[in-house]
Amino acid sequence: MAEATLDQDVERIVRGDHPNPFGVLGMHRVRLVQGDVLALRAFVPWAARLEMVPEDGGTGPTELNRVHDAGFFEAVIPAADRFRYRLRATNGDGSAHEFHDPYSFPTTLSDLDLHLLGEGTDLELYRKLGAHVRTVEGVTGVRFGVWAPNAERVSVVGEFNGWDGRQHVMRLHPGIGVYDLFIPDLQPGAIYKYEIKPKNGPPFLKADPVGFRSEVRPATASVVHDLNQYDWGDHDWMGARGQRDAVHEPMLVYEVHLGSWRWRDDRPMTYRELAEELPAYVAEMGFTHVEMLPVMEHPYDPSWGYQVTGYFAPTSRFGSPDDFRYLVDQLHRRNIGVILDWVPAHFPRDAAGLRRFDGSPLYEHADPRLGEHPDWGTMIFNYGRNEVRNFLLSNALYWLNEYHIDGLRVDAVASMLYLDYSRKQGEWIPNRYGGRENLDAIDFFRYLNHVVRERAPGTLMIAEESTAWPGVTQTPEYGGLGFHFKWNMGWMNDFLRFVEQEPIYRKYHFGLLTFSLMYAFSERFVLPISHDEVVHGKRSLLDKMPGDEWQRFANLRLLLAYQYTRPGKKLLFMGGELAQWSEWSEGRSLDWHLTENPLNGGVQRWMRDLNAVYQRESAFWDSDCTHESFQWIDFHDVENSVLAFVRRGFEPDDEVVVVCNFTPVPRHDYRIGVAGAGQYRELLNSDAEVYGGSNVGNRGAVQTEPAASHGRPHSLLLTLPPLGILVLKREQ
Repeated sequence: MAEATLDQDVERIVRGDHPNPFGVLGMHRVRLVQGDVLALRAFVPWAARLEMVPEDGGTGPTELNRVHDAGFFEAVIPAADRFRYRLRATNGDGSAHEFHDPYSFPTTLSDLDLHLLGEGTDLELYRKLGAHVRTVEGVTGVRFGVWAPNAERVSVVGEFNGWDGRQHVMRLHPGIGVYDLFIPDLQPGAIYKYEIKPKNGPPFLKADPVGFRSEVRPATASVVHDLNQYDWGDHDWMGARGQRDAVHEPMLVYEVHLGSWRWRDDRPMTYRELAEELPAYVAEMGFTHVEMLPVMEHPYDPSWGYQVTGYFAPTSRFGSPDDFRYLVDQLHRRNIGVILDWVPAHFPRDAAGLRRFDGSPLYEHADPRLGEHPDWGTMIFNYGRNEVRNFLLSNALYWLNEYHIDGLRVDAVASMLYLDYSRKQGEWIPNRYGGRENLDAIDFFRYLNHVVRERAPGTLMIAEESTAWPGVTQTPEYGGLGFHFKWNMGWMNDFLRFVEQEPIYRKYHFGLLTFSLMYAFSERFVLPISHDEVVHGKRSLLDKMPGDEWQRFANLRLLLAYQYTRPGKKLLFMGGELAQWSEWSEGRSLDWHLTENPLNGGVQRWMRDLNAVYQRESAFWDSDCTHESFQWIDFHDVENSVLAFVRRGFEPDDEVVVVCNFTPVPRHDYRIGVAGAGQYRELLNSDAEVYGGSNVGNRGAVQTEPAASHGRPHSLLLTLPPLGILVLKREQ
């Protein structure tokens, strides 16, 4: 290397703007007149003296000459072949430290890795990017990888190098914009960020987009974590997962915000503490799944996790990534599935996050009409960019496979599907056909759901889609998006509006109950009563109910049972089963003391029995995505505000009868038609005394009469409890 050129390289190295530090630093063969020698160069700005200590093939320690006052050292070694070595740096106080030179190690990314990353088709991108504990050429350290195609320079910085971006400058792989660097001797737990020097402007710091662990907020750095250390114990669960078919199985989802479910010592529980109590409680109550509000790292507690800054990192609020794995493990050991809220629709503007990651709009659209969400003040992913789409695809698979998550509930799907979502005329850009559909997002969903079915069989993809977009749960081959289930937001909104009416006026609003059955089988639905309905002034479920205290509790028991008995899988947000009076807040625990009150305790018992009967009676779930699973007996009795219907399973005799009285008036000698003669047993009566009711009912069973009614040859003469629901089944 010519002396003038070397001087220029040295200046660029010490300034931290050399485009190829591996071409300068480390050990290089140099041809001199007298033969080949090795030139060893290192930049160690904190060293007063620097020596090379050979590990194999070299002779004795060699002192390097300081050739730049900033800490650039060089030595010529009379040898032709490279060998392993360490550097020994002596501080100004005389203390010495030995370490391996990161610029003596090759890249650990293969040609295939680089090819797939360049194409944006690596579905396990997280195995190449991020911080990975590796052993390279017999030395253990951490391999870092990041995508930043528009950066001029990227460095790994942390406490280990004094946050000095001139050190540990990464290797650029031209053409694909991926940088990597192996830092030998670095250990799990090291705190780091990437210092990015853009093409214009000063350097800035970013957390790792594929970081597996984060500092506890408000700190924003990433933390090195070894993904391969946890020893799973859910082998039976995972072995059977691929054979599960949720469409024809019971599905009772308990939606949980981990930070406010239950507190200890005036603070939220840790993952390990939750693992002691949450699985046992959910199993005792009879839920089949837990759905967690987003656990991915986020800086702002009141966002509930929906403004994600660390897509690959479980929040450090409650412990380590392996602590979170332990919680999932314990849920699986109790035969409880785990669903996570997942947020591929948008990300926040936080400085350490994805926005303008390399100084350019990398993950988001450049045009604010496509790249900024007008309601939420967040950035929208560019689904038309291969690398961005691949980032999200691999993130989905990461949670399903690395954390054994059984399903993802995809948040805000409608905001992704429509280019004009929450935008006025002129604030959005039509697609290439002039329409408002986001064609890139549609393609993304179809491929995402295809990939999940292939790579994580038995897991679920559930859409929170609030419009009438057709075919959300239809397969892509038939023009659908390919989700397994869709939240039925229309049913939820209509039903809550109905039950908030004073009973005397409910007869004028019966369409709110019956309309959703017009489209109940157009998709595979989950019926949610979610966190969004009990916060921000919407009041708790119990507080929504009209009437005096007794009527409010009776209405709540009726509400929950109606949700459970109509077609669709079920989801209930935590606290609903406790009959909380207060709205939910992320900043406090649920009001567990309320269960000492007989009425609140009665609702909790009601939920436990509802779950048990629902799971036991396959008429409620094995065919509930088909028209055959439901039949009206009578939906015309609006004057009495009574509904009656039948739920059916696949077997001919698998049938239950449901009768709902939405007024506080008991109905005596109320006749409904049934198909089969015999004795019908009360499986459930929401007015039973044990639930806090008035014990109006049919003494546990009722015999049919040979009088035809409602087009059926037999009938039951029933006593309908006030604000109550009966579930009856013919005894064989």
